[in-house]
This record gives sequence, structure tokens and C-alpha cells, in this order.
Amino acid sequence: MGWNIISALVENKPGVLFRVSNMFRARNFNIESLSVGPTEDKDLSRITVTIESDENVTEQLVKQLRKLIDVVEVTRLATDQTVYRELALIKLKAADPTSRTEIVNLANNFGGKVVDTSKGSIMVEITDTPDKIDAFKGLVEHYGVIQLARTGVSALPRGAFND
Repeated sequence: MGWNIISALVENKPGVLFRVSNMFRARNFNIESLSVGPTEDKDLSRITVTIESDENVTEQLVKQLRKLIDVVEVTRLATDQTVYRELALIKLKAADPTSRTEIVNLANNFGGKVVDTSKGSIMVEITDTPDKIDAFKGLVEHYGVIQLARTGVSALPRGAFND
């Protein structure tokens, strides 16, 4: 069992996301993360799905996705040949100056930045791989996580178009 990224180029029409996510549901498969957004072509969107599965199951899911109407292209992306990132917003308790300073220093070490502060909290934005976000979260949890939002993975293969 491993972590896999599947990228689907789909027609930008209502109901496509439902059909794609429903295909996973119908096969009783949990989606770890899902991101959807426009591409360089206004008529197409890219759906990026991350799943925990073995090789055979992942290949089967890719084949099933290719059969769906409105799906133009499906690619399984190898993590070592892919640039993939996720954005997280983490609101933490930070009532005293020492906590604030420590959180800011940790955020800086992870390439994050403080995007909001209030009397009792501080919000950090961090964009990185999911494991780096998990590592940052692990280091700041003891301050008290008030809220957390993650976008899901966005990914593109490395190199030129036809490499």
C-alpha cells in the first residue's frame, strides 16, 4: 500500500466532479485529497486525486476513470517525477509573546508565513508537500490547533510537454 497521485483532465461541465468522485465511492475507495481547478484551456479542468492503494488497485482506478464520459485524459503521476504541493491554513492558539515568536520561527523554518494575528491566535499559511505540512502541524499542535484547512494536492509532471 502506498500513496498515489492520479491526475484527470476533464471537460469543464457541471456534474463531472460528481461522476469522478462517485466512481471512487462506488468502488468503496477513500479519497485522501482532491483538488479541482481550471487549466490553460478554459474548456478543461484538472482533477488531482490522492489515494492510499497498492499498484493493482491504482491501475484499476485509472482504467475505470478513463471510461467515464467527459474524462479526456487520466495519468498516474510518479511522485519522484512530479511537482506536487498542498496549501494549508492553520490557526493556532497564541496568547503570549513567547508562543507567537516560537510559532513565527517555526513557520519561517518551513517556508510558511503568518497571514493573520489576533489577540489570542495566529494563522500560518504553508505550501509544501503533504508530509512537510504534517511535520509542521506535528511541531505546532501543542500550542493548540483552533482550525485547519488544507486544499488537497495539486500536481504536474516534471519536464517539457512530451518528456
